[in-house]
Amino acid sequence: MSATAERAGELAVVLRYRRTNTYGQHVCLAALEVEPPPVPVAVELGRTVEQTIEQVNAAVAAGQRVLVVWSFYSPDFVAATEELAQVRAATRPGARVLHLAGGVHATAEPLVTLRAGFDLVAVGEGEHTFTALVGALATGEPWRGLPGLAYLDEAGTLHKGPPAHARELDHYPAFPHRRNLTNPIEITRGCVYACQFCQTPFMFRARFRHRSVASVREQVRVMRERRLRDVRFITPTSLSYGSPDETVHLDAVEELLAGVREELLPGGRIFFGSFPSEVRPEHVSVEALRLLKRYVANDNLIIGGQSGSAEVLRRAHRGHGVEVVEQAVRLAVQEGFTPNVDFIFGMPGEEQDDALATIALAERLADLGARIHAHTFMPLPGTPWRDERPGQVSPVSLLALDRLISRGRVYGPWQRQEEIAAGLASARSVEKGYRVRRTRARSKPDGSGSVDRTGERGTDGAQG
Repeated sequence: MSATAERAGELAVVLRYRRTNTYGQHVCLAALEVEPPPVPVAVELGRTVEQTIEQVNAAVAAGQRVLVVWSFYSPDFVAATEELAQVRAATRPGARVLHLAGGVHATAEPLVTLRAGFDLVAVGEGEHTFTALVGALATGEPWRGLPGLAYLDEAGTLHKGPPAHARELDHYPAFPHRRNLTNPIEITRGCVYACQFCQTPFMFRARFRHRSVASVREQVRVMRERRLRDVRFITPTSLSYGSPDETVHLDAVEELLAGVREELLPGGRIFFGSFPSEVRPEHVSVEALRLLKRYVANDNLIIGGQSGSAEVLRRAHRGHGVEVVEQAVRLAVQEGFTPNVDFIFGMPGEEQDDALATIALAERLADLGARIHAHTFMPLPGTPWRDERPGQVSPVSLLALDRLISRGRVYGPWQRQEEIAAGLASARSVEKGYRVRRTRARSKPDGSGSVDRTGERGTDGAQG
């Protein structure tokens, strides 16, 4: 094990620290600080597949049980399973190694995830599931039946424990305070809007849970101690901070931003309403923009437009019309922001007239000074549109995107997403019709890890 690892006990935890989902791993480590296992546990970050293999084999050679933790988004599922196969192939047969998968994709597709080779899935919010599993494995206590945990038995039947515990955001730090790992501060979890293409409201429920200003300030103080000057936030809709519903509470937003500014180092900067968050178009007002102008360093805003077709917006449950998107862009430009407007091409039911309306809106917004952030519809697991046809950018839309590219007014991963969408559709869940047993109590400890459909290999638990 590396010199930075904690003192080893009976259990070693190896996090496959993939570049595309480090935030989820940080949440796991932050949760362990609040709910530590009763005995010492070694923790390593596997920054590459090769390093992960080395760390797993070192722990096995030391006689430890190993929990390998994976977290990934739906577009990364295939890559993660390929890496998993490499780690398994390089691990000594019979070793007590369990692979735990978590995150939004694993939550939405537990059966598919388990059948892809993972031993355990953390379903739902994974912090408490992860800490409870680590504690059980470290002490030899039974783990079957833990809330939020799913696994397959020898017959291939899917078992799920009770629903995962959902804590208030203040219960856990936004990132580990005892390790030099930092990420944007999650200030809101869940979303009341429940857009049909989005995984967030269906994993975290269609309601808002906000981190308090006091907790946010605590995270910023830790960042200040690390001499970090820039603060960013994770939220599905920035101007919803402090609100329980569709209304905007600008007093709550100002309390947050003013509190953060008080904690910053000299020269520190606040980024709000820009990546990795966005602003809903109906929340854009002169009052809101001028409030942001007083506090934020970003000169751009990400605005969710999604389509120029009123019918497509209605079917997607967006909760706003086309005119409000154009008005939001006008106001943002007027107040000195560059709007980056999200558009999703090829959404379910999109006809040529809908595509033409979207193109017309995109070109009007570009004329106003906006940049278009182009996406292709992906049938994401866990959403109401998971079984829809994968999106394709129509020929007429491609021509329009080419025109916008030549003007420097469009960016985004729409071409790659078209390929991913096709892959997701071909790998749709086979969970329907499968027998599921909900485990009501923990099993007795077996002293060697559980045995699942792969035989004796220490199958025991996972998070995301």
